Amino acid sequence: MEIHIHLPHFLCVFLFIFCIQSVFSDSGSIGINYGRIADNLPSPPQVVQLLKQQGITKVKLYDTDSTVLNAFAGSGISLTVALPNEQLSSAAANTSFTDSWVQSNILPYHPNTKIEAIAVGNEVFVDPKNTTPFLVPAMKNVYASLVKYGVASSIKISSPLALTALQSSYPSSSGSFKPDLIEPVIKPMLNFLKETGSYLMMNAYPFFAYSANTDTISLDYALFRNNPGSKDANNGLLYKSLFEAQIDAVYAAMAALGFNDVKMVVSETGWPSKGDENEVGSGAENAAAYNGNLVRRVLTGGGTPLRPDEPLNVYLFALFNENQKPGPTSERNYGLFYPNQQKVYEIPLTVEGLKGASPTMNESKTEAAAPRPSKVGQTWCVASEKAGEEKLQKGIDYACGEGGADCRAIQPGGACYKPSTVHFHASYAFNSFYQKNFRQSGACYFGGAAYVVTQPPRLGSCDFPTGN
Repeated sequence: MEIHIHLPHFLCVFLFIFCIQSVFSDSGSIGINYGRIADNLPSPPQVVQLLKQQGITKVKLYDTDSTVLNAFAGSGISLTVALPNEQLSSAAANTSFTDSWVQSNILPYHPNTKIEAIAVGNEVFVDPKNTTPFLVPAMKNVYASLVKYGVASSIKISSPLALTALQSSYPSSSGSFKPDLIEPVIKPMLNFLKETGSYLMMNAYPFFAYSANTDTISLDYALFRNNPGSKDANNGLLYKSLFEAQIDAVYAAMAALGFNDVKMVVSETGWPSKGDENEVGSGAENAAAYNGNLVRRVLTGGGTPLRPDEPLNVYLFALFNENQKPGPTSERNYGLFYPNQQKVYEIPLTVEGLKGASPTMNESKTEAAAPRPSKVGQTWCVASEKAGEEKLQKGIDYACGEGGADCRAIQPGGACYKPSTVHFHASYAFNSFYQKNFRQSGACYFGGAAYVVTQPPRLGSCDFPTGN
């Protein structure tokens, strides 16, 4: 006797997201940078409400403004605050300054306002005021002050670096820091991070690399879309996104100095929704694709090819378009929101958001597909040619078992049994699962073994269902 249990729709969706994550790997985290170089932004209390509505639980600031810190009190949102470059020389001079700074900027707020990290300086190596010599002494003094006041165990110290700190980043395995930085600052900083159990903060922007090298870097590779990938000739690792290649170049650079065990947080990354004529690749559609696919990549789990078991922890740049930022047009158009709190484009920001992302949004902006669908809503999920048979079989077992996909057609004697290959059967099973779950974002991932296409897959008499 068969027993049919009908679960509420919301519970089914929750279980499918939960099971996908537990089956394939641990997910990372998505935070956001809250910059305020603008004269038209919502009040800090309004911003906190916006963040809570969006499900954001991690925020990075660029100062320790008291109004902002008070607004976050009791919100449950974890903050990274900053000691600005202008104060590095004072912080490096002696602990009396850092004692006072911690007393004024940390202790009155923490832990009611949950401060989890302090960014000491920002992209110091490219600071025109040459504050590099002060960086590590300042980090050590801030840490000593945290120890003095008994909060060092709950607050990490780091400093965001720009990718320009690397001498080499291609191929990723040859990543290395600039020689003139290694002994004076890189080694002492990495040693400090290791000793204090902290992590390296890196600002990574594939947009800059793509915009300057459109002749050698494909847009699909930069936007996490389906692409042939780039193979690292030194170690054979295949990279499917420029972002992961950049991150692994930093890991390789640290490993070359003997620091294999220092973790990393991507403290800034993003893509501008508008730019000047010479800022190739800027635009809302590409920004939605980059940020949307990055969020999906982070929240559905797994690390980089070089560090596959290390979840990605990423802070998007930025929360708002900031109208007073100097520089090219792009600098004022990295925000996910306009100052009126309307979205610049629609992307999911949480696991909950992944399950509710509309098919139309995924097809036209953020899904990993090359051409646009000819008809809104018609997309299919297929197995990647690059995925190994073991991974594909694992996906088939989940989709056709726990996932509840209709796999009768690929059973012996079924209309789609032949060709009897793991790859073809995986494509059918993955698509069945994808259609069953209303083509929701995250339903076509399977640990990176699947991707979305906009033309119906066909082989012989086998028709892949659309779910319409």
